[in-house]
Amino acid sequence: MTDFIADNSSHFAEQAKQKIAEFNAKHWDASKRQGLGLKKLNSRGELIAMLAGRTFGNWFYLESFWLADLERGKGLGSAMLNEAEQIAKRRGCKFVLLDTLEFQAKPFYQRHGYQVQWVQQDYPFAGGAKYFMTKTL
Repeated sequence: MTDFIADNSSHFAEQAKQKIAEFNAKHWDASKRQGLGLKKLNSRGELIAMLAGRTFGNWFYLESFWLADLERGKGLGSAMLNEAEQIAKRRGCKFVLLDTLEFQAKPFYQRHGYQVQWVQQDYPFAGGAKYFMTKTL
């Protein structure tokens, strides 16, 4: 039997991602992969909104999107999402992919034209759900 060594460190996880990136580079030009990040500070310099993802080829992967509780419902999230989509379009993206948990922002994304493509049921526990959503830009 093979003896495996457990390594749950973030350093090891990054190493694994790097090995996959090296393999993928043999099959496509990953140099065009670009981060896409936007943030908003209030008048006191405090972070009140941030969006992070990456563009590559036809796709913008929206990885993280957060607004401070007091900023929700005022249009800031819509404006930030729209700006990110416009940047992605200028980079040649045709689609957006994201995921959101059942208690997060599914209705918000649906109002902005996103459609559920797949649901991961019982995530992370019974009764929960993770929605994978896309939009054509």
